Amino acid sequence: MWVGVAFFGALGAVARFRLDSAVSAWLPSDFPLGTLVVNLTGSFALGMLVGASVTHRVMFLLGTGFTGGYTTFSTWMVESERLGEVGDVVWLLRNLWLSMLVGVGIAGAGFYVGQAIT
Repeated sequence: MWVGVAFFGALGAVARFRLDSAVSAWLPSDFPLGTLVVNLTGSFALGMLVGASVTHRVMFLLGTGFTGGYTTFSTWMVESERLGEVGDVVWLLRNLWLSMLVGVGIAGAGFYVGQAIT
């Protein structure tokens, strides 16, 4: 199981890097939009897994492994701190609140989608 978590975690980290890079290249901005997209899609995916009532083994591999490697709390915090450091308080607050409020909402949406597909 631990090898599986490491494997799926590595896949999640690569997926995060690729999506963040693609979003940042497509929509260049001082706002960390790539990290926001990654964390919101990860919240949706985890919500779906919970809503689908997947087995403990699947949750461990995909929930802990893949989405754990895919989403990134630390990058979100560092990017938020940098926005504050340069004095961009409005973008700092938007980054914090968008991630938290929309993240909870989209995880809930994923939960209901997961329930609907089982």
